[in-house]
Amino acid sequence: MTAPRRICVVTGGRAEYGLLRWVMHDIAADPMLDLQLIVTGSHLEPAFGETVTEIEAAGFAIDARVPIDLSDDSAPGVARSMGLALSGVAEALARLAPDLMLVLGDRFEILAAVQAATLASLPVAHIAGGDVTEGAIDDAMRHAITKLAHVHLATNEESAARVRRMGENPAQVHVVGSPGLDWLRREPIMDRKSLEAALGAPLGERNLLVTFHPVTLAEDRGLSQFEALLEALDALPPMTIKWLTCPNADPGHVDILEAMGRWVDGREDVRVYASLGSARYLGLMAQVDAVVGNSSSGLYEAPSFHVPTIDIGDRQGGRLAAASVIRCAPTKEAILEALARAEAMDCSAVVNPYGDGRASERIVAVLKTLPDRATLLAKRFHA
Repeated sequence: MTAPRRICVVTGGRAEYGLLRWVMHDIAADPMLDLQLIVTGSHLEPAFGETVTEIEAAGFAIDARVPIDLSDDSAPGVARSMGLALSGVAEALARLAPDLMLVLGDRFEILAAVQAATLASLPVAHIAGGDVTEGAIDDAMRHAITKLAHVHLATNEESAARVRRMGENPAQVHVVGSPGLDWLRREPIMDRKSLEAALGAPLGERNLLVTFHPVTLAEDRGLSQFEALLEALDALPPMTIKWLTCPNADPGHVDILEAMGRWVDGREDVRVYASLGSARYLGLMAQVDAVVGNSSSGLYEAPSFHVPTIDIGDRQGGRLAAASVIRCAPTKEAILEALARAEAMDCSAVVNPYGDGRASERIVAVLKTLPDRATLLAKRFHA
């Protein structure tokens, strides 16, 4: 009997794990595959909710933990974190000896992990390549990962076409959809009562789910955009509860967290969470009147709940978006106008362009039928 193919998944943060959750489950459940798991990045940081506990609670065995110290979000600090990720993942790969690395997205620690795989002559499968986020350095990192990867698992045909135009082997470019939608099909979404108990607070008459991440190509890393968002939220009545999640670990997160802390102080219409975890986050998304900020979740998952998204600024610029997404300039006036549009919007017929919630099974099917290691590693440019 042929030994199972060892698939090493690397995850570095809460949002990425939420997308990978069912992929990991299906790999672990398949007798032809063997799941290995490397956890790094903000998962291991108390300041970001130490979300490794969510992974453990789901029953996944963690094969390696690679701490990378995210306390310094300056350019030199992030470079040091990338160096720690590169060396730590390289050491883990030498010990685990996987047959293939599986990663998702565009974060700096994931780029470092893929560099480690490259040095180890380890094939890489990449989920969500070919997407575009014009306002973030993640855009360049995502495309760099694409060129280092050997198997491409795109969330939509537009992104798959971009990957093919980058010279990648068309035979290894697969449109699978966004695996984040699998959660919506396979995991019961919390009802209002259960959600309020899990949140430790009641929902309001109106509710907004607000997530704003650093805009890494902006000179101030998006701080002025975030301050404009806070000014707009200030103009809303107290009956509208603002549910805020803290930013990710991108450069600029420290200033955004400090501004958030000053703004929240003494307010009774705001709830703040370092991390909601996938179950609470999606449960809240299903209950709110709008999703506000610049998180990809407003484009990936929110349309499936038929909830409008107000996408602020250009962090997600160029990314495929459903009709429920309102893009607006990062000014108080534009955000308030978008909020008014969202209140009047009927999203009941919106179709999510990121698939049908069956991405995980498609990904597993691809992983099971890949050619051998030597064939995958022999990449050439396809014109």
